[in-house]
Amino acid sequence: MAPANQPVLTPDQREEMLRVLKARFEKNKNRHRDVAWADVAAKLDANPAKLWSLNEMESTGGEPDVVAYDSATDEYVFYDCSAESPKGRRSVCYDRQGQDSRKENRPEHNAVDLAAELGIDLLTEEHYRALQQLGAFDTKTSSWIQTPAAIRKLGGALFAEYRYGHVFVFHNSAPSYYAARGFRGSLRV
Repeated sequence: MAPANQPVLTPDQREEMLRVLKARFEKNKNRHRDVAWADVAAKLDANPAKLWSLNEMESTGGEPDVVAYDSATDEYVFYDCSAESPKGRRSVCYDRQGQDSRKENRPEHNAVDLAAELGIDLLTEEHYRALQQLGAFDTKTSSWIQTPAAIRKLGGALFAEYRYGHVFVFHNSAPSYYAARGFRGSLRV
């Protein structure tokens, strides 16, 4: 049983989330060729807080799906697999410092804090490039990705997108935000 302060889904929400995840899993077998749904479901049953995070990924438009199995840690890796950057996570600065430094038109959220609230991690550049091997994502939007401390210390932050058959990684100032930029997350279960 999860600790009292850890969010969990109601039984009805749990069943619905498992139904959604299973349907997506079966529809997109190319993302996880050697993984059996029964094994993933068993892990999710044993980790109600992780299922809550997947539900949050789903409710913000991420369409999470299994993209890998890490045999070294015995964990399944989920990424946001929505075609475009998750709609419910757009128009966000990179982090709290960037958000707080805005004098005008401050957005409600920032990517780093919102990811933490959802219980997920921002994709790294490596993860983002791996996601693009599974399809064409962010062809009209872009997504903040984890930014090295040296870049962030200088006021910058990284984002990525897929255009012209290529993954592009760019920089912006961390306080910037755009209607077409959100962030993608990952979760290990």
